[in-house]
Amino acid sequence: MLTGIIRADMQILRGLSSPDSHPIALTIGNFDGVHLGHQALLKQLMAAAKARNLEAAVLVFEPHPREFFSPQQAPARLTNLREKLECFEQIGLDRVYVCHFDAALAQTSALDFVDILQAKLQAKFVLIGDDFRFGSGRSGDFDLIRQRGLALGFEVQAMASVCEQNLRVSSTAVRHALQQGDLKLAERLLGRHYSMSGRVEHGQHLGRKLGYPTANIQLKHNHPPLIGVFAVQMKIEAGEWLNGVASLGVRPTVEVNGKPILEVHLFDFAEEIYEQHVQVAFLKKLRDEKKFDGLESLKLQIDDDAQRAKQFFATTEQELRTEN
Repeated sequence: MLTGIIRADMQILRGLSSPDSHPIALTIGNFDGVHLGHQALLKQLMAAAKARNLEAAVLVFEPHPREFFSPQQAPARLTNLREKLECFEQIGLDRVYVCHFDAALAQTSALDFVDILQAKLQAKFVLIGDDFRFGSGRSGDFDLIRQRGLALGFEVQAMASVCEQNLRVSSTAVRHALQQGDLKLAERLLGRHYSMSGRVEHGQHLGRKLGYPTANIQLKHNHPPLIGVFAVQMKIEAGEWLNGVASLGVRPTVEVNGKPILEVHLFDFAEEIYEQHVQVAFLKKLRDEKKFDGLESLKLQIDDDAQRAKQFFATTEQELRTEN
C-alpha cells in the first residue's frame, strides 16, 4: 500500500511560485486516486529529473476544475488532498505545487499558462499524459506546449496511457469499479487497496448501544465513490492494520436526508481514538446500504455483517499479512 506521513523533505508549495531558482522537471494534472497510470508517469518524471539533475515536481489543482465549474455534476473524489500528498511522498517526489483553481486561473489562456510554468516555476522538462488539456476552454494540448517549449527552451514529452488487461487505467475506470462494488478491479487499477483517511470524531454512539462501537471518520467530501457495508482494515496513525467491518452511507434507518458517514467497527478493540487520524482500506463489499424497519432488524443485520467480515479475514489472513 502507498501509505505514510508526508516526509519533511518533500516541499509542499501553494500557488505558482518557487522558493528558489532551482530548475525542475514538472508534470501537471489532478492525479485523483494516484492510480497505476499516474504512478507510471511520476516514476518516468523522476527518472527524467535524475538524468537532467533537476528536482521532480508535480502541479495539482485544488479544487478539481470540474468541482469549480459544476460542483453538482463533478465526479466523486477518489482521494482528498492529504491522501494525494501521502501517495506523492511515498513515490519520492521532491516538490508539489498546490494551485488554487479559481476564476482567474480558469480564464488564463493556454499560452500564458505555459509561459508561467517556465518563468515562475523554472520548468526545464515537462512530462504530460497524452490526453492532457489545459488553459481557458481546454484549448491547450501536447502540440501547443511542445511548440512553446521549443521557443522558451524547455523539453516536453508525452506519456501514453497505461492499460491493465486491455482496460485503460483512469480515475473514471476506478470510480466505475468502486460504484459496482468490484474492489478487486479497483485494486488492480490502483496498485493497492482503495482507502480513505480522516480524523475520528464523536458521533451519536448508536453503534455502542447496538453492541458494535464504531469509529466515525470525518469525510472531506459529501460524495464518496462507493456506498455500502465492507470488510475493511484500519490503521491508526502509524500503527498496525486492524481488521473490522465498516458502513459507508447516509444511514437511512436512523437519518432523514443524512450526509455520508464512514463508521468502522474494529474486532477485539476497545481503545479511545477520538481526534486521531486513521486510514481505512476497503477489502470486500458485503452488501448495499438499505433501510431497516427498526433498530432490532438493523442489529440482526450488523451481526450477520460482522460474521461475514470475520469469515473473509479467516480465509485471506495470510494473503493480507503478505501485502501489508
